[in-house]
Amino acid sequence: MIDEALLRELTPAVIGVLVRRGADFATAEDAVQEAHVQAALTWPHDRPDDPKAWLITVAWRRFVDAHRSEVARREREGRAEAQPAPGPTEAADDTLHLLFLCAHPLLTPTSAVALTLRAVGGLTTRQIAEAYLVPEATMAQRISRAKRTVSGVRFTDVGDPATVRRVLYLVFNEGYTGDVDLAAEAIRLTRQLASTTDDEETAGLLALMLLHHARRPARARPDGSLVPLGEQDRSLWDTDLIIDGIGLLRTALARDRLGEFQAQAAIAALHADAQSAEETDWVQIVEWYDELYLLTDSPIVALNRAVAVGEAHGAAAGLAALAAIDPSVPRRSAAEAHLCEKAGDLRNAAALYAQAAHEATNLSEREHLTRQSARLGDAGRG
Repeated sequence: MIDEALLRELTPAVIGVLVRRGADFATAEDAVQEAHVQAALTWPHDRPDDPKAWLITVAWRRFVDAHRSEVARREREGRAEAQPAPGPTEAADDTLHLLFLCAHPLLTPTSAVALTLRAVGGLTTRQIAEAYLVPEATMAQRISRAKRTVSGVRFTDVGDPATVRRVLYLVFNEGYTGDVDLAAEAIRLTRQLASTTDDEETAGLLALMLLHHARRPARARPDGSLVPLGEQDRSLWDTDLIIDGIGLLRTALARDRLGEFQAQAAIAALHADAQSAEETDWVQIVEWYDELYLLTDSPIVALNRAVAVGEAHGAAAGLAALAAIDPSVPRRSAAEAHLCEKAGDLRNAAALYAQAAHEATNLSEREHLTRQSARLGDAGRG
């Protein structure tokens, strides 16, 4: 059986080598996918000693075959025939360079994430389409357009760091909830980015990822059902990741150049600091949400702030803050259900949980909200 995890791990480096050799991005990605097909046929009975070098050789041959001409033959045929010798180009990790290319400003955020998941994360078009709840053909067209858009961009013309951070965070979130785990890869790439830049927002992003990732062992029950933050077994949280994340955050905040990822990490750190849900410093969390809203003007931030206000100052105050938020904002029904339950309005809360379940796009979240509605319905009948 072929090692799909290894193929995903090697994909960005192999694409990077081809692009550095002169292949355009779209053709390089296609050639690497063809090499994957060949690997699936060959590796189960004849696995190479150096899988990366094998993929580079096969993908490069596919590229040369697809673009063979008299000039191309004179320039490239010698390299195409031999297994590439180890050297700084082949040994280098081009993943970060490829990430910058996939997050190029010419692309929309959605296209950048899709292309990153394909080229850097190694997901199939089908897996990405399922994550975005669109037909596979639609996602294939989106990825093809994105590849064409960046094909003329030189490998050294990297994207904007802010866009790269945004894409990394979106990849992290996809990895955190999707059927293919990319959270660890997003953390690795963000560490690599942080090591090459003197930037407090990148440090803040890394801190945020670590603090969220630390809670992962407690987020689901053995049957896969979701465990809300307030009900999680905090002894399962990874204290090493929490210490690492808080240390990064403190160093970043000391530079007094606040950004949205630092503010989000500060909120996550306050949750991580609390020994129990009851000990959470909700007043300070509200203050950080105020800072975050000033930075983002985001309705999602306003929604989360309203829930925090409800915890800090009571359900009535939270519902008053929620009233100003547009009903179309995602998860608003779930937030209102929680605050109504906190206020003792169980019948309305049950109906809102049911509505939130209908609106949910994630299966585990939908099942959790359905159970919440049923629980309150049973309580009302009792």
